[in-house]
Amino acid sequence: MAPEPKGTCERLCASADIAERGRAWVWDVLEYGRPVRAFALRFDGQLRAYLNRCVHVAAELDWQPGEFLDADRRWILCAIHGASYEPASGRCVGGPCGRGRLTPLAVQEQGGQVYWYPSCDIQPVPFDAPVPESPS
Repeated sequence: MAPEPKGTCERLCASADIAERGRAWVWDVLEYGRPVRAFALRFDGQLRAYLNRCVHVAAELDWQPGEFLDADRRWILCAIHGASYEPASGRCVGGPCGRGRLTPLAVQEQGGQVYWYPSCDIQPVPFDAPVPESPS
């Protein structure tokens, strides 16, 4: 089940940028302060968003940038080990992901735009933050 949108939101894209069972919208977030990617897709008319990370191994799922669905456009598929997830719930339905689930993110459409609602654990990347220096 997707988390309930609450609090402040971040605009992601226009609603038209996410076609039914098409290419997902991918963006960068921070989970517990560490950079990860997230994605939003439309499936059976519903907008869904998850962290771009397989439950089996912490690797990105998409087999091409923004391409998460299998050839039949029925399941979210991990490109590395073939774990399959139900798009509506993120629940593992096959492969090495066991009884796991993708981490859902709260998204909502308003006025032809898609918005993401960050949580305590998953925050936006601060684009105006100074770039950390590399250790010498």
